[in-house]
Amino acid sequence: QVQLVETGGGLVQAGGSLRLSCTNSGRTFGSYGMGWFRQAPGKEREFVAAIMWSGGRTSYADSVKDRFTISRDIAKNTVYLQMNILTPEDTAVYYCNAHPYYINYPREGLFWGQGTQVTVSS
Repeated sequence: QVQLVETGGGLVQAGGSLRLSCTNSGRTFGSYGMGWFRQAPGKEREFVAAIMWSGGRTSYADSVKDRFTISRDIAKNTVYLQMNILTPEDTAVYYCNAHPYYINYPREGLFWGQGTQVTVSS
């Protein structure tokens, strides 16, 4: 049973930084992928970033490239999303996501966290 638990959301001023964490209680293996999606009010959920468990290959949405960094701690079964130079347009509920195959991204994967709110004030 895969359970994803997110932490780290909150309120930050524009230009600031936040780091989200997501711990996976399930088993991970080489081709496994974990990622982040977000959903802003009135908008569809969109892909943000993903990482392959083995080797650490990453992918990003164009809107966050060069500002956000996804990483993982294999020993802790945890993935992180470091978000820098935040803007009000980054305000959304951020969801952790996991899928047996990293190659699935940027499509939505099978398993979801509960979501964490990120609010960026101007």
